[in-house]
Parts: sequence; C-alpha cells; structure tokens
Amino acid sequence: MIDHHRHFRRRLDTAAIAFAAVLPTAVTLVYFVVLSEQPHGVQQAAWALGKLGQFAFPLFWIFGIQGARVRIGPIRWRGLGTGVVSGVLMGAVIVGLYHLWLGPSGVLAEPTDAMHAKLAGLGLDSVARYLAFAAFLSLAHSFLEEYYFRWFVFGQMRRLLSVKSSIALASVAFAAHHVLVLAVYFGWASPLTWLGVAGVAAGGAFWAWLYDRTGSLLGPWISHLLVDAAIMAVGYDLLLA
Repeated sequence: MIDHHRHFRRRLDTAAIAFAAVLPTAVTLVYFVVLSEQPHGVQQAAWALGKLGQFAFPLFWIFGIQGARVRIGPIRWRGLGTGVVSGVLMGAVIVGLYHLWLGPSGVLAEPTDAMHAKLAGLGLDSVARYLAFAAFLSLAHSFLEEYYFRWFVFGQMRRLLSVKSSIALASVAFAAHHVLVLAVYFGWASPLTWLGVAGVAAGGAFWAWLYDRTGSLLGPWISHLLVDAAIMAVGYDLLLA
C-alpha cells in the first residue's frame, strides 16, 4: 500500500512538473500570438492573468497539494559575486552584439516594425510606460522567473531525476516560450531565432547550475536581472531612442 501511494505521488508530481514546464509557453501563445490583433487592454489582461496563474501554480502545488510547510531561512549570499559577474558579462555580450553586428547589419530593420506594433498592442509605446515596464521586468519579473523555473521546475525535477538531466530539461522549458517571441519577430526559419533560443537555454542552464551549487536564488536572480536590463536597454535604443 505504501509503495502504491508513493508511486501515485510520483506520477502526480511528474504530471505537475510537465504542466509547469509547458504552461509559460501556453500563456505566451495566448497573449503574444492568438490575441496579437486585439486591443491593448485585452492583451494586457491576458498577459496579467496568464502570469498570475503561472506564478501562483508552484505555491498551489507545493503548499496545497504536497502539503509542504513554508520555511523562511537566513539569506544566503553565496553566489552573489558569480551572479554579478555573469550578468555583467552576458549583458555586455548582448549589448555588444547589438551595437557591433545586429544594428549595423540591418537585420533588425524588418523585425522593428513588428516590435513597434507589439509595444503599441501592450500599451508600452511611450518612454515613461516602457521604462516603467523595463524596471518591472528587470527587477520583479526576473525574480519571479527564477522562483518559477529554478526553485520550482528545476527543484521539483531534481527530486525525481539527476542534476544534469534536471538542468537540461528545465533549461529547455525555460527557453520554450522564448521560441514563440523570437519566431514572431524573425521567423521560424531564421538562424537568429534559434541562436537567441540557444542563448536563453544556456542562460537557464547556468542559472539552474548556480542555484543547485549555492542553494540560493540570489545569484541567479542578480544575473538574470542584469541580462534583462541589457535586453531592455537594447529595446529602448532600437524602438524609442
């Protein structure tokens, strides 16, 4: 009976991990692709509701279904230096690629029109609203993604699989919804789409490794924050400057 119960719980946890792995892609498909022609209020509502459901699911599962208790321990500073250095380096690569290759080569000229339309669709086509959203994305959303993909998706996978397998699968889950975003702008056949996805997956794998090594989200979050800030800086220069 005990073995049967454990087997059932393992299957249930596996289903929850699979659901969590594909949920961000489903959310992105709805607000970014399916509703792309709808008024910006509809797109904003779909984005907000989708994100709310996504980020609430781990709490529902951990505390509601698994019955785990909330444990607030001391802040762990391990990994902070690695997070800062890695974030600066990755951010510098992004900004450098933009200024030295992507911008001067003209490959962003056509996608820029679609990016302008998406900004307008989400109501972010003014400098003030863009900067406010950039601050939220870099500071808060990056932490929420670390909590979701590293603490929950990777953390739950690690309970069932090896660390290497968990890092690989969690990084694929993290990169999956970025495929839709990049494909909308560059096309499914464009090398830029898959180069970008590979970069996202590599970043996700590194942050999962750092989280596993340090037991803290601080380093991955700071690194992720700096990368997102670099991306939003490029977006500002490309679309609003």
